[in-house]
Amino acid sequence: MNQTSQKILEFVNQAQSIVITSHKSPDGDSIGSSLALYHILKKWGRNVQIVHPDPAPSFLHWVVGQEQIIDFETKHEQAVAAIQKADLIFCLDYNHPSRVGDQMQPFLVESTANKVMIDHHLHPADFCQAVISESTACSTCELIYNWIKDVNRLDDIDETSGACIYLGIMTDTGSFRFPSVSATTHEIIADLIRRGVKHYLIHEAVYDTNTVDRIKLRGFALSEKLVCLNDIQVAYAFISEKELEKYNYQKGDTEGLVNQILGIQGIKMAVLFVEKDGKVKISFRSKGDYFVNELANAHFEGGGHAYASGGISTESLEKTVEKFVTFVKDFIPKA
Repeated sequence: MNQTSQKILEFVNQAQSIVITSHKSPDGDSIGSSLALYHILKKWGRNVQIVHPDPAPSFLHWVVGQEQIIDFETKHEQAVAAIQKADLIFCLDYNHPSRVGDQMQPFLVESTANKVMIDHHLHPADFCQAVISESTACSTCELIYNWIKDVNRLDDIDETSGACIYLGIMTDTGSFRFPSVSATTHEIIADLIRRGVKHYLIHEAVYDTNTVDRIKLRGFALSEKLVCLNDIQVAYAFISEKELEKYNYQKGDTEGLVNQILGIQGIKMAVLFVEKDGKVKISFRSKGDYFVNELANAHFEGGGHAYASGGISTESLEKTVEKFVTFVKDFIPKA
């Protein structure tokens, strides 16, 4: 057992009240890692709660324990009370306090609880007492599994917690297609299946539960709002708030759409711009020698992984797209 794993285990054993947090706009890895750790700590007899900045999208509501998540957006007082009472806070799938959003960040920063970061993004901030930060890992769920293994408690992973770990690995690897997938990743998946995880049901729950409106929105985006800059192997789509409303947008309806754009033959960078609540959320995906985290960081207050990053813009959708088109050529590999 390495020193960091031992320290985290000691924090867990000493804690009277544990809170698990993750980043704003929850995805499969943040939900999966949070609930996997929640189920494990519950099995160990610990007092634990999950506090997230905002609710999970509907396509993740099937995950066992999801209803136990206290979200800061709709259960503000309960969330604040849990954070203030905690003497141990896990910070999962994020590397800077700002990632929990403006509303929740002050309470996280002001807490005197011991904090543990388990994350796989680049450039972790120094705000936790124990840190597992491995940017080569495919997901935070992979790191959760590895920590449980390192403290010799793998047998505590059952079908329920294992399904959560599978969810995070599956979604953060684009169903095992990204370069971050290793032989070790597949060995973890094999172990989870041996422990009873029904992988096919998880794929079905995430990818095969579309509403008619969701299908129509995605079809509209791909047929009417798609632009291909074939000379530089870049494609993007942009959706306005009015267009979201037209198709009765629900949180999560555009999830994975940017990956479909990246699947266009000959395209090496895909970008999706979605206007909502006065901001433009930007999703970047790439492959080969196109590194989108540099573009996201330089111009759109974002960052992330080399091949999968996010950003934000407070300018109009039109100006944001214009800005992207202006600067994207600076980040195209030179021949």
